[in-house]
Amino acid sequence: MLLLLLTGCYSNQEKGKSPAAADLSQLKEKGEITAVTLYSSTSYFLYRMESMGYEYDLMKDFANSQGLKLTIVVAENVARLIDMLRAGEADVVAYPIPVNNRLKSEVLFCGREELSSQVLVQCIDRNGKRVADVTELIDKDIYITPGSPYHDRLKNLDAELGGGICIHDIDRDTITTEDLIEMVSKGDIPYTVSDGKTARLNKTYYWNIDVSLEISFQQRSSWVVRKSSPHLAEAINRWASDKVSEPVYKAAIKRYFELSKKILEISMPEIENGNISPYDPLFKKYAGTLGWDWEILASLAYQESHFKPAVVSWAGAMGLMGVMPGTALALGVPLDDLSDPETSIKTGVEVLRRFHKGFDNVSDSTERIKFTLASYNAGIGHIQDAQRLAGKYGRDPAVWEDNITEFILLKREPEYYNDPVVKYGYLRGTETYNYVREILGRADYYKQQLRNIN
Repeated sequence: MLLLLLTGCYSNQEKGKSPAAADLSQLKEKGEITAVTLYSSTSYFLYRMESMGYEYDLMKDFANSQGLKLTIVVAENVARLIDMLRAGEADVVAYPIPVNNRLKSEVLFCGREELSSQVLVQCIDRNGKRVADVTELIDKDIYITPGSPYHDRLKNLDAELGGGICIHDIDRDTITTEDLIEMVSKGDIPYTVSDGKTARLNKTYYWNIDVSLEISFQQRSSWVVRKSSPHLAEAINRWASDKVSEPVYKAAIKRYFELSKKILEISMPEIENGNISPYDPLFKKYAGTLGWDWEILASLAYQESHFKPAVVSWAGAMGLMGVMPGTALALGVPLDDLSDPETSIKTGVEVLRRFHKGFDNVSDSTERIKFTLASYNAGIGHIQDAQRLAGKYGRDPAVWEDNITEFILLKREPEYYNDPVVKYGYLRGTETYNYVREILGRADYYKQQLRNIN
């Protein structure tokens, strides 16, 4: 079980599997429901090799409410979602499909109906000033990807206003909407446009952006099933309106669109009386298991928890070392025990040891530490994906900087996470890249400070 968790159990995407079209009674006989969705930061992804995502969490709750095992399959694009549903490869599309009359004749819309619109993403200046009305967009520089629905909307809005919006197309194929949002946060560009859901999620990473100005009409969307599955549609509608499902829905909203995902303030903490933390003896005790400098373990713990043993992250990572619940249980560690510093450190080190063993093809010890730390943050499957991509594109799969890092960052692009050599899909790679850099940089700082004291 642990091996499956650490490498990412991917039986949910067995190729060639085409379940027969079925309504609710047939699904209950089989005991399983198959949902198709897309990889994205808002719908479905693997984080530390555990399945997550707003749509995933809701679909999982519906399956549980019906006593069904959930199997997830992933489509390459929105068009394929409907194709796979029609072909009987999935029973439900667990992804917001825009409601329109053409599709109404082919599928049944069901579940919680969402209203979404395109929004302006802007950085809030020190005085709190922001663009508050679309008429203020005249003479503003807005950067978008060409051919996107945002480009079409801005062109129409520009015509409605009589011209004057400065629309800049980003020609690089590897720039996504989320990249542009990050560029707004950093001040590299002044404005971009996104769908509301993606914008809200990214605000949990970048506190200084404002996403409140809608620039389009609201669009209705919901999940869909086949016309031949009316009882399944009815069950999904009942579940969506049931008060019992309300806490799960509110928890999903909070988890993905409200809780901050910004890493705790990363700084170089003061070293007092020659101690990095109260847990230095434990870091020294267990670092030998890895053959690492103990300061790296201390830096990792600071990154995960700021040395707070009872902390729980937005993703559910627990304790001093930020161990995921599924991983702890697979190692036989009760979740309540993760608040104990020694148990947390011992468990985290065991996870690191297993990841470290997974990179026998990386001979340089320093490089291998980077691969291991990256796996601790993202999951080893994502790092092995990046190695396969590196090999495919003529880069060295055993070198971190400018080789693996390039593909870690590119795994948020559909062209790369849908590549046949990739097994674990979408990754928000900037977090993993920064994670490794910050932990090792802080560990070097610790070592230097301790040398100065001694």
